[in-house]
Amino acid sequence: TGAKRKKKSVLWSKMNMPHCEDFKQCCRRRLPILEWATHYNLKENLLPDTVSGIMLAVQQVTQGLAFAVLSSVHPVFGLYGSLFPAIIYAIFGMGRHVATGTFALTSLISANAVERLVPLNSQNLTTQSNTSVLGLSDFEMQRIGVAAAVSFLGGVIQVAMFVLQLGSATFLLTEPVISAMTTGAATHVVTSQVKYLLGMKMPYISGPLGFFYIYAYVFENIKSVRLEALLLSLLSIVVLVLVKELNEQFKRKIKIVLPIDLVLIIAASFTCYCTNMENTYGLEVVGHIPKGIPPPRAPPMNILSAVITEAFGVALVGYVASLALAQGSAKKFKYSVDDNQELLAHGLSNVIPSFFFCIPSAAAMGRTAVLYSTGAKTQVACLISCIFILIVIYAIGPLLYWLPMCVLASIIVVGLKGMLIQFRDLKKYWNVNKIDWGIWVSTYIFTICFAANVGLLFGVVCTIAIVIGRFPRAKTLSIKNMKEMEFKVKTEMDDETLQQVKIISINNPLVFLNVKKFHTDLMNIIQKENVSNQPLDEISKCEQNTLLNSLSNGICNEEATQPCLNQKCSLILDCSGLTFYDYSGVFMLVEVFMDCKNKSVDVSLVHCTASLIKAMKYWGNLDSEKPIFFESVSAAISNIHLNKNLSKLSDHSEI
Repeated sequence: TGAKRKKKSVLWSKMNMPHCEDFKQCCRRRLPILEWATHYNLKENLLPDTVSGIMLAVQQVTQGLAFAVLSSVHPVFGLYGSLFPAIIYAIFGMGRHVATGTFALTSLISANAVERLVPLNSQNLTTQSNTSVLGLSDFEMQRIGVAAAVSFLGGVIQVAMFVLQLGSATFLLTEPVISAMTTGAATHVVTSQVKYLLGMKMPYISGPLGFFYIYAYVFENIKSVRLEALLLSLLSIVVLVLVKELNEQFKRKIKIVLPIDLVLIIAASFTCYCTNMENTYGLEVVGHIPKGIPPPRAPPMNILSAVITEAFGVALVGYVASLALAQGSAKKFKYSVDDNQELLAHGLSNVIPSFFFCIPSAAAMGRTAVLYSTGAKTQVACLISCIFILIVIYAIGPLLYWLPMCVLASIIVVGLKGMLIQFRDLKKYWNVNKIDWGIWVSTYIFTICFAANVGLLFGVVCTIAIVIGRFPRAKTLSIKNMKEMEFKVKTEMDDETLQQVKIISINNPLVFLNVKKFHTDLMNIIQKENVSNQPLDEISKCEQNTLLNSLSNGICNEEATQPCLNQKCSLILDCSGLTFYDYSGVFMLVEVFMDCKNKSVDVSLVHCTASLIKAMKYWGNLDSEKPIFFESVSAAISNIHLNKNLSKLSDHSEI
């Protein structure tokens, strides 16, 4: 019986060992902090992460106060929204330079629900109540309850998208659509701050064409503008822009940039306190900010059905903007980001903080730019920033009572500079692909006329419709002259080696639907290790293997998977079947060229249209010393052969 028990225990352990390993792998995959925290280098990373964390905390606090006001809730809830989401994302997120917190676009969307369900005219005459949380009025608690409900439901939607593995559907979100949507939403945010910049009293205006109604109201009531608020706003904007430009100009010469946002807040608050601007000039100030963090409370579940529209907007817009920043930082610093894991991270960053009176959260371009400029290495920078945010919540917060709202609005407007300057992309899209230019303009118009989520939906539908309409007219087959394709160069270096010329014929359009697969398959061909050199009598077999004659929708044929030589491979892309392309296709062709160049692989493009050549030259800084565009495959092969002979002659002359 003892032997049987021993056998059973061994079998049981064998059965459970794989499950334990799978569990560990699952934990590492779903909790990225377990992966990077164990390899954290204290000596190299702690100092830059600490500096970045301090600078990030300054921006988190200023944006938290500003975006809470934008979300129509008390400013203190913006401080909570800068703390809890950052901690959750540092645990579950994969973006090393992504700082989750309050976000202008999600705040603007949640404000629609807050103003609709708890309008300003329902405010009680009692502004403070000792029975409420932190001494705030019931009116303020009702408002944050609505915003927390939007955050909770938006996070649940993002987690549901993670469960359904919908992160892979992000290829539908092309760069022109994201750029236009974020630019349009930034325009909405600037418009919402006009009343603070001008010191005007204005009712809340939203809905279709609300953007135009706001400016119509401003011009109708132009006499009610407070000159003091306008001058202070202009002065704040000039100082912010000037100092930030100087910081950017001399960031290589100075180790620590000037935190102008913090300096401006301190200076404006102190000046307002000394001169009593609130009573003397009637300037609106932030007001009382209570100390501490209240105990957690569940969002009101009875209003979830009433905020479902805003929740979907928060889930989609917040995720799209955040993922674009995560992918950009991953590409910049050479690491990978899982789209589905980002859905989980941002979903939990909205669900869990909603129990701590937080408004909807997402990543912001300004915070990512701070992490770039200050040399942040890992997510530790975000965790360090949370320590300083806690200090503000428990000690410094009440001192911000005298901060003028017009100064806070100026900080918001200048912080949106990165989104607003995306108008410059119009020139790029016009030169690369005029259809993408039209998609950008139409998406922007829909965004400012309606809302960010409506503009995003329109852009995606418009892009898919255009591609579907163009695909039936696309050429799917191209006839090749096999004799022209077959080529083998025998060279003498130290030994006799073989230089292969890989020829890939692109027989389908190259658009956002297939560019990722195209790049992946092409890089797999180049990176594969080469087999041993083949004898010359196997020339016919080698010629078949070096011919890659179809790349349909980015999926290579089986015979296309033969490897290139790592050091001496030449690649020819035959674009005669590339009937049309979009901005993503041009970008991917340029990226392929640059990646191959870094891998010492010569790339030639043949049968390119004049518009494709113009677009690639405009988008990428292509090597002008060597020609890469040729009229035919034979011309490209002759150029490769000529370059090889020239290199041999130069080697002999050196000897």
